[in-house]
Amino acid sequence: MKKLTILFLPLLLAVAGGCSKEEKDYVYPEIEMDCCGGFPVNCDEIQRGTTFTFIAKFSDNAALGAFSLDIHHNFDHHTHSTDPLNCEFWPIKSPVNPFRLIREYEIPEGSESYTASVDIFIPADADTGDYHMMVRLTDKAGWQTIKGISFKVIE
Repeated sequence: MKKLTILFLPLLLAVAGGCSKEEKDYVYPEIEMDCCGGFPVNCDEIQRGTTFTFIAKFSDNAALGAFSLDIHHNFDHHTHSTDPLNCEFWPIKSPVNPFRLIREYEIPEGSESYTASVDIFIPADADTGDYHMMVRLTDKAGWQTIKGISFKVIE
């Protein structure tokens, strides 16, 4: 009987220990642009030589991690849109001095909800035309949600 207990004791401890593990997070974080003054939204126009404020609300069931913004020209009419509304394109053109921004931002540790507010300056000499903004939100578990926004830079 003593040998049987010695053989099964490690198995019993492994099973009992397995019950105390944390639950895994399998839920994607969410990006809301239609709240809290969210900006820009699909098809907005932003004047070059000015600063605009990116605003979005982020949420997750457990904990948020970070978000990034990627702004680049869409002069060739490629698409990243995640919005059902299609914006009217200007004519295709070659970039001369396109505006480009790629930045990552941390979200305060342990946040389940966070309203992002980031000031972005578009230089006065940036090319006007069609642009994309890719918003990437990652939660602490590594799940990522992407929101693609089309907008125009105008004079």
